[in-house]
Amino acid sequence: MAVNRMGARALRFRNAPRIAGHAAVVGKKEGEGPLRGTFDYVAEDDHFDQPTWEKAESEMQRRCIELAARKAGREVRELNMILAGDLLNQCIGSAFASSDSNVPFLGLYGACSTMAQGLLLGACLVDGGFADELACAASSHFCSAERQYRFPLAYGGQRTPTAQWTATASGAAVIAAKPERGRVAVTGGAVGQMVDLGVKDANNMGAAMAPAAYRTLSDYFRDTATEPGDYDMVLTGDLAGVGADLLIELFKQDGVDIRPVYSDCGLLLFSPDQDVHAGGSGCGCSACVLCGSILRDLEEGRLRRVLFAGTGAMMSPVSVQQGQNIAGVCHAVVLERQEG
Repeated sequence: MAVNRMGARALRFRNAPRIAGHAAVVGKKEGEGPLRGTFDYVAEDDHFDQPTWEKAESEMQRRCIELAARKAGREVRELNMILAGDLLNQCIGSAFASSDSNVPFLGLYGACSTMAQGLLLGACLVDGGFADELACAASSHFCSAERQYRFPLAYGGQRTPTAQWTATASGAAVIAAKPERGRVAVTGGAVGQMVDLGVKDANNMGAAMAPAAYRTLSDYFRDTATEPGDYDMVLTGDLAGVGADLLIELFKQDGVDIRPVYSDCGLLLFSPDQDVHAGGSGCGCSACVLCGSILRDLEEGRLRRVLFAGTGAMMSPVSVQQGQNIAGVCHAVVLERQEG
């Protein structure tokens, strides 16, 4: 019998692994948004002193992991593992970011849900005694994602109103076993399932991801006998405007109003006047919001209990070109401030 499960889907971490350090690194546009001042490093040049956009993303993630480790009082080489992912084919952004670290590496792919996936798996490894301290990280870069999924930047294609803006950003968190290593604990979560309702429009990822967010969150509330009001914040990432409205409507059909505690990283990162259409997206969007302002608010007591639900639209350039459906997935993680 699995003793660390509650109900059908929910997980609980008996030893409550701690967030020992966290960091957020973003590009110039992201640093000009509403969350300015909450990031550890804002680049003046999105090239990050590299010759290609892909190398720029790797450098951005490398710096972010290094900053998170330093804030945890560690060197990167002292970590037991690095769990990281991005949007690029074969996760090359993350692989090259950690290639010189001499630290065991696990590459992850969950699209925009990657940060939540990493925290969930990292907490499982630490809570189970397989690691003392490890780093979870995720990144995305607007220019590398555009080249892979859409058109070269020089093409100047027009965006639909439902389209989202891939964030140039990275977030990283160090998870530690010892309770004295941090005030914020990872206390629970849930692994989401693939949800496919037939969405095919790659410029409407919110519609593809919202049903998955609804499924994971409603399952978690049921399994844990909790409701949205039991959390200071229910945070998705990244449904943006279209997906967030759909999620609110899906819960409304159940007679549940999540609006008083609900936020979405894709809506928090940018302001409407930054011309990002529906909002932000990309692995780095929820990663930098969480590892910037949200974890800081938890540490300083402005928030005490957050249910973070990372959402991902699972597709590739080939699957879109072949007309396949875009399925969604959502992984949930509970972060709580511990007193004393």
